[in-house]
Amino acid sequence: MAVGYASTAVLAALITVFCLVRIRGPKPLFFFSYRLGLVFNEIPHVVLYALTASTTLAFVEGDIATIADWAAVALAAVAATGLVVVARRGIRTGEVVRRALDEALGAGTATRRRPPLARILLRPVFRRRGDVKRVGNLGYGDAGRRNLLDVYHHRSRPEGGPVLIHFHGGHYDQGRKNTQSLPLLYRLASQGWVCISANYRLRPAFSHPDHLIDAKKVIAWAREHARTYGADPAAGVFVSGSSAGGHMAALAALTPDEPTYQPGFEDADTSVTAAIALNGYLGTYFDGDPATSPVNLARADAPPFLIAHGDLDELVETENPKALVTALRSVSTSPVVYVELPGGHHAFDLFHSFRFEALIDGIEEFAASVRAGRKAT
Repeated sequence: MAVGYASTAVLAALITVFCLVRIRGPKPLFFFSYRLGLVFNEIPHVVLYALTASTTLAFVEGDIATIADWAAVALAAVAATGLVVVARRGIRTGEVVRRALDEALGAGTATRRRPPLARILLRPVFRRRGDVKRVGNLGYGDAGRRNLLDVYHHRSRPEGGPVLIHFHGGHYDQGRKNTQSLPLLYRLASQGWVCISANYRLRPAFSHPDHLIDAKKVIAWAREHARTYGADPAAGVFVSGSSAGGHMAALAALTPDEPTYQPGFEDADTSVTAAIALNGYLGTYFDGDPATSPVNLARADAPPFLIAHGDLDELVETENPKALVTALRSVSTSPVVYVELPGGHHAFDLFHSFRFEALIDGIEEFAASVRAGRKAT
């Protein structure tokens, strides 16, 4: 029996199952499936490449000789079929994003774009771009490395661009600024935006409202310093976040200029133009205080929101972000875009995938619509 080839086929089949099915437990299985699923659900073609190469090599070297070997070939074929289904789910994202934008912002808002095939298929894990410069580890507070941020800007430093601030996820007890949504930050920076990704203080040493205070400090820092890198806050200050960072972004957007969350910088402008929550947990904080839930902070003058969530998210049920969508739409005069990503798992924003590239297209068009609306008023 070709043990090496059979092992490859079995691993590919497991990865396929983890991508297609949301697995909640037991804990060891969940951990294993979650880690493999969040990677290969976005880049299933990498597994297809490996499976095709391994199968071809096995036949060329004459390793397919026994019934067990042919069973491994059959398993590989089933896995490949499943991976095609996974890939098709990701490719469908563009259609879903366009429909969500048109429903919330008006027909014709979204346009069909050609995905960057070379980047997706050949270098999905390489996020850097030659036309974007990263300025790392700038301090915005007095909490050491937890109060550092990175700035991404176009190397030519065109003037007058808007600002995007991003907060990483990690359950409020882990994570760092240079890991999540990098394809988004680099894309927008290449278009003349100034993008900021920030660390913040974490549990258990710190809790709410410390994280939110840090978010406010970053917004205030951006309004004061972003011009140095080519931005004009008057063109728009957008706040975004992944997972727990989405919770932070939503809270920051719904508590503009609130002195309670701005100790020592009460007079700073911490309002934002719009908020973007990616695979976000949007309920109450760990202490259960209702005031920590964005749902309970929905207000008539809330800024526009774009909320994107995978329908197979293993950590946060879709009912959680939908509750905020419902609350905002019931009182806010601003548009609320909700995109439910077909086949999307948690942490879908790590790579250049069909799913995330289509969502980035949508974020660009959402931002353009919001900025155009501000200019019209």
